[in-house]
Amino acid sequence: MTPASRTRPLPNRTEGTFTVEHNDLLEWALYLAGMGWPIFPLAPGTKNRPMVKDWEHRAHRDTDRIRRCWESGRFNIAVATGPARLVVVDTDVPDEGKPGPDGWTALTALAADRGGPLPATYTVTTPSGGRHLYYLAPAGTSLRNTQGSIAPHVDTRAGGGYAVGPGSVTDAGAYELADDTDPVELPGWLVQAAAERPATANSAPVQIRSATPTRYGSAALAGECERVRTAGPDTHNAVLSAAAYTIGRKVGADLIDHATARTALIDAAGHMVTAGCDCTDREITRVVDAGLTAGIRNPVARRRDAA
Repeated sequence: MTPASRTRPLPNRTEGTFTVEHNDLLEWALYLAGMGWPIFPLAPGTKNRPMVKDWEHRAHRDTDRIRRCWESGRFNIAVATGPARLVVVDTDVPDEGKPGPDGWTALTALAADRGGPLPATYTVTTPSGGRHLYYLAPAGTSLRNTQGSIAPHVDTRAGGGYAVGPGSVTDAGAYELADDTDPVELPGWLVQAAAERPATANSAPVQIRSATPTRYGSAALAGECERVRTAGPDTHNAVLSAAAYTIGRKVGADLIDHATARTALIDAAGHMVTAGCDCTDREITRVVDAGLTAGIRNPVARRRDAA
């Protein structure tokens, strides 16, 4: 699924900066809605003050309503990422004087570590010097917001979140469109990373309540293999990566044998090596091994078997 065709041209630009017209924010709002993304207004000059309650459900693409709203005030623009089926990766920079890499450096290092691409996609620069990378949420995934769990100074906005759209302005500066490439699908390795939930001292671990853990593991493996078998060509990598990670977490908890899981997932993905698809046996094996390894590092918690 790709965003709706643009119905409006980009707002005018002059020498790398956006030309201020009679209502440039209205033009940006109409442009973003034309991309197929539901939007809603933020208080003028702010990035965290929605002007409507229940904004995730009230965000829309209605051009008449957008005109009425933005003609009444210079509101900043928020893109509701969940309804738009977007995952926006926010790479930020550390506060002055604080150690650590900036978000972009950390994200590219993570991509290299996990063997995944970081493809060019729709990109907005932020006043702080960061970037918003817009990706399409793969079919069959249900991702939520993350904060710092993927890598230092890397957050994501998905279900339950929003991204401040280009054209918006705060006291710190403007959100500017840096790359108007249509968003590409979120890479499988990033799907894995966004789905991982590191344990914290204040969160109770997910526990398996089945009285027969191995039966639970077998059922989970069968379900994930079915998802892999029915994955469409455009979702092969994302579905296989997510399935391998999910099963890897159960392998790490000794609910499934590693060799059994690996063989079943690779067999289920056999159909992906077809004409018109870039999948190969080698790539399928690599994705399965990477997903299982990542999942094993973050096993589900299980209760000890009854004596």
